[in-house]
Amino acid sequence: MALFDLPLDELREYRSSSPEPEDFDAFWTKTLEEAREHDLDARFEPVDTGLTTVRTYDVTFAGFGGHPVKGWLILPADAGTDAPLPLIVEYIGYGGGRGLPYEHLLWASTGRAHFVMDTRGQGSGWGGGGGTADPVGGAPAYPGFMTRGIDAPENYYYRRVFTDAVRAVEAARSHPLTDAARTVVLGASQGGGIALAAGGLVPDLTAVAPDVPFLCDFPRSTTITDRQPYREIGSYLKTHRGRVQDVQRTLSYFDGVHFAARGRAPALFSAALEDATCPPSTVFAAFNAWSHGDKDIEVYEFNDHEGGGPYQQAARVRWLSGRL
Repeated sequence: MALFDLPLDELREYRSSSPEPEDFDAFWTKTLEEAREHDLDARFEPVDTGLTTVRTYDVTFAGFGGHPVKGWLILPADAGTDAPLPLIVEYIGYGGGRGLPYEHLLWASTGRAHFVMDTRGQGSGWGGGGGTADPVGGAPAYPGFMTRGIDAPENYYYRRVFTDAVRAVEAARSHPLTDAARTVVLGASQGGGIALAAGGLVPDLTAVAPDVPFLCDFPRSTTITDRQPYREIGSYLKTHRGRVQDVQRTLSYFDGVHFAARGRAPALFSAALEDATCPPSTVFAAFNAWSHGDKDIEVYEFNDHEGGGPYQQAARVRWLSGRL
């Protein structure tokens, strides 16, 4: 894919036209209040993985609606000999699940606690699979997750996922070996979009690190690319003619740009200029909206949605070393 979006100098100035709902904050305050009416009930069951350098726990906690959500907590093997550990909470890309513990060894290897949240209803597209159901039904939807419950913000799939993400932070912080005062959320693609939401909804994070984030600047992303998953929305509207304004209204409550405007922690983004899955202008829309002054973005000029890959992992390790 050749360069197809705005030139880099224009990307650095680009601002989204995504309209922010007047009741955006009230909507999310009510959503989280309703979720917290359910006991968090975070349970950490030790797992024998055969690995000697880490300790692994199979986690279950109550997410949106009190529904059980799975996760992994992976700690260095010697955790507990010193003070509680800085905490990394990670969210997963579209279609993937928490997978197997063997897929998540980087952050424990740096001496941090690593919590990996399963994504409800996903985990069958790639990786080692997932184990969290989404028990909520909804109106007719296009195959995938982007249009589930898109008839109204209250019903939309990502209302449940973003609520799970906040509850995942709360669950991870409840473990005695994690340091709530040093908490980072991160992820790539869909995981980056979820991290943006958590960054706007959790007020006391230490840092946020979204890589090539999905779920940003919906007015542009749904029209500039025909690549999945954004194309799911266009395919839905191709059948459900006349629903454009309703769909746009729903999506406005879940746009990473609006969560970015509420970001209260330092942030490290990444963007790839040949990325047709999460076009760079949509990533820069969230980056430019990020409200905390301590922010940076890594740009990969000739990469598609793989972005920086291991180079970005190394960049995150370096960037976080001075903040944890």
